[in-house]
Amino acid sequence: GGAGWWPWQAAEGQLCRGERRKSLTENLPVAGDNDVKVQVKACALSWMDTKLLSEMKLEKEFLPVGREISGVVLEVGNKVSSFQPDDEVVGILPLDSEESGVSEVILVHQHYLVRKPEKVCWVEAAGTLRDGVRAYTALHYLSDVSPGKTVLVMDGASPFGTIAVQLAQQRGAKVISTAYSLEDKQCLERLRPTVGTRQPLVARVIDVSNGKIDVAESCLEETGGLGVDIVLDAGVRLYSKEDESNLKSQLLPHKHDIITLLGVGGHWITTERNLQLDPPDSNCLFLKGATVSFLNDEVWNLSTVQQGKYLCILEDIMEKLSSNVFRPQLDEPVPLYEAKVSMEMVQKNQARKRQVIQF
Repeated sequence: GGAGWWPWQAAEGQLCRGERRKSLTENLPVAGDNDVKVQVKACALSWMDTKLLSEMKLEKEFLPVGREISGVVLEVGNKVSSFQPDDEVVGILPLDSEESGVSEVILVHQHYLVRKPEKVCWVEAAGTLRDGVRAYTALHYLSDVSPGKTVLVMDGASPFGTIAVQLAQQRGAKVISTAYSLEDKQCLERLRPTVGTRQPLVARVIDVSNGKIDVAESCLEETGGLGVDIVLDAGVRLYSKEDESNLKSQLLPHKHDIITLLGVGGHWITTERNLQLDPPDSNCLFLKGATVSFLNDEVWNLSTVQQGKYLCILEDIMEKLSSNVFRPQLDEPVPLYEAKVSMEMVQKNQARKRQVIQF
């Protein structure tokens, strides 16, 4: 980025502009035929992938922050058929959006919005969208979760991990998860389905906080030596423990562990953009007929071909929130004046729960 530029400085600039925009936008007519003017009720803060933005030539001095929003429709353009004033809506602003969700009123293209069910609160709606899209992308498009399959969700107590665990279990899969602390382990063990059996959502929680437990061994033991069908990692260790600088990286599984615990025909879904596989790794994956997929949930909005599927995902996330299948890990709602501090925490990966600004 530019000299001395940091995402949270951009956030601060954007927040100031958001304040100013209210007086400007409220009297503005809807700009485009497909635009929807939305009064924002809640906006979730997510980590900004500045590397992706710069690779896509979208990096600017000030980047708008806050893309997952929920709110009320104030006005619609001439060609908007799906919404009318007073509708309650949710959506994710596109990657190249000039608008920040941390504004009281914004203009959004109709194809980025779906209706919010009445019983779902504003904060939960905005706070579950991104993790929901990631979970659906991983478990429905990059793999095919179904009854009888075994799914390993690394760091299942994270906001994304929790939603992935809930989606996999609701689809009939057996779920195994790793925990990085005693608190995370207890959190995962407390998860229960809202309907039917009161069995825990997670069949086995592997506590890796002391660095002594072998994840591959535990998974093979849990699956009778067959290995797991789907792995969702939360980062992997590419080098030996001694070469990793921070403790969290040392606790991550090594890529060999993941390849070892994968079953025949298994799917490894990774968030590790710099994953490097050596010929022996590839050969082992070949022998298992396994696949490696990269989880980048931004792809939905980079091509309009997938627009219909994407909106179906958003609608399904809302339906699962409404029926309590999804119970997100959200922090207390953040007031607008604390948005800068919250965004700073999010960008430094210091927020353990999803941060949502409430208006």
